[in-house]
Amino acid sequence: MLESSRADHHEKAQQLLELLLPHSGGSIRVGISGVPGAGKSTFIESFGLNLIEDGRTVAVLAVDPTSERTGGSILGDKTRMHNLSVNPSAFIRPSPTSGVLGGVNRLTRESILVCEAAGFDTILVETVGVGQSETVVSSMVDFFLVLMLPGAGDDLQGIKRGVMEVADLLVINKADGNNETQAYAARNDYTHALRLLTPESASWQPPVLTCSAMLNKGLQEVWQKILEHHQLQTDNGQFDSKRQSQLVDWLESTVEQQLMNEFHNNPAVQNSHKSIRQDVMNSRLTPVKAAQKLLALHWESLQRESLQRD
Repeated sequence: MLESSRADHHEKAQQLLELLLPHSGGSIRVGISGVPGAGKSTFIESFGLNLIEDGRTVAVLAVDPTSERTGGSILGDKTRMHNLSVNPSAFIRPSPTSGVLGGVNRLTRESILVCEAAGFDTILVETVGVGQSETVVSSMVDFFLVLMLPGAGDDLQGIKRGVMEVADLLVINKADGNNETQAYAARNDYTHALRLLTPESASWQPPVLTCSAMLNKGLQEVWQKILEHHQLQTDNGQFDSKRQSQLVDWLESTVEQQLMNEFHNNPAVQNSHKSIRQDVMNSRLTPVKAAQKLLALHWESLQRESLQRD
């Protein structure tokens, strides 16, 4: 119902969220991103199974990229995390990005609240990959973990500075076999690189760890760092402050989204949009002037509706 585009479903979903809101907020929310090939799905499955063995319940909100051409999405995370997906203490919900920047689905925040109200105490939000807009996920989780690969030389050049600045922990995955030596070298390189950046919190210097999700090695150390960060944030009051600022971010992004929807659904805009776009493509109008014309049509239409109601 949350992900439905039907207006009646949207209204019911908001009523449901209001009822669930007092029962949400009790989980540890962890965002997980990573460079292509870093093994996010393998990591999340092994990590999630370890947490379940420790008595926790795990919800995985896995976001798949949406095709710009067809609008379709593979949504293959349940097949990639077979053992975790059939565990009764786990829930996996793959959702398409639907063209939303930030590596997350438009309704990821709502999904987090529903999973918390359902009793899941650990929420893992898997994003589509590392990019400049991936930092959006940090505005909806308590802890942001970035997976990297052994062999840091080229990766240090390729990873976006914005992601590094909001990461609470870097983890070098696939630290096994012939990769072990490279993984330790990568850990040293990233540790030095992070020292050149100003950490998001003065009380937390993001550590760099190595692990092998395939061999289930080093994952307990990752969880201990997450718990250590959670305890520190709780003790100094930053946990509640961050959760409050996330709600404000949600408010602002929702306002922007709804304004965009109203603009594009305005009949006056829809009737003129094609011809104005054509004028832009034929260099008869600048994009700025075209935008001003469309906005003027939108506001004039709203004024007419207001006068008719009066």
